Amino acid sequence: MQNWLKNAVLDVQEYVNLQIATFKGIFSRPYYFRDIVEQFESIGIGSLTVVLLAGFFTGAVLALQTGITLDQFGARPFVGRLVAASMVKELGPVLTGLMLAGRIGSGIAAELGSMVVTDQINALRTLGTDPVRKLVVPRVLAGIFMTPVLTVIANTVGILGGWIIAVYQLRVAGSLYWTSVIDGLYLQDAWMGLIKPFCLGFAIVTIGCHVGLRTKGGTQGVGRATTNAVVASSVAVIAVDLFVTQLLIGLLY
Repeated sequence: MQNWLKNAVLDVQEYVNLQIATFKGIFSRPYYFRDIVEQFESIGIGSLTVVLLAGFFTGAVLALQTGITLDQFGARPFVGRLVAASMVKELGPVLTGLMLAGRIGSGIAAELGSMVVTDQINALRTLGTDPVRKLVVPRVLAGIFMTPVLTVIANTVGILGGWIIAVYQLRVAGSLYWTSVIDGLYLQDAWMGLIKPFCLGFAIVTIGCHVGLRTKGGTQGVGRATTNAVVASSVAVIAVDLFVTQLLIGLLY
């Protein structure tokens, strides 16, 4: 038990130290613009397909389920309001975060872990290159700025998926659906849906980098690091979502 607590405290300490080094790398030279662009493409465009599919089917099934429930109260025309509010405020950011935790968190941990066990990180240090500036900073910047973009896309296709189900299965007029969507969204909801992804993206990428850089034990260690990164990132998405939601409700509503 004592060793476990010691290792946990050491893990948190190294995570905090990594974030301090990352922030220093973001606001000081040198910058590796080529690596930054590559990570924006990898995290943003590379994750587009899975985010589109997850957002569309989530919006569709949400409209289907809520439409059946609203029928009990004679409120089927309000399905658009419920789908839009749910996607923008909660489901869009969280589902996008979970998709990125599975795709990006594992990828970063595996990539950096492989570099650690093959001594590529030590080679960078030998050449006078800071591994945090070269490897971590581009990924953190891409995670912070691309997660909100992907979330907006997921929200949009989710609402479109809800519209398809509402019109063709629930027999709700399309104009009525979009009017309900507009009436059901407020400026505070949009802010909540945009602020959350910044925090979620930061948590996912920094955890993946931290776990990857702490990899030990050869190829088996890389496998363990990948699993740990996905689990930790997924739990962090749910936990960060709770705390950020509580904070934003107090500030915005």
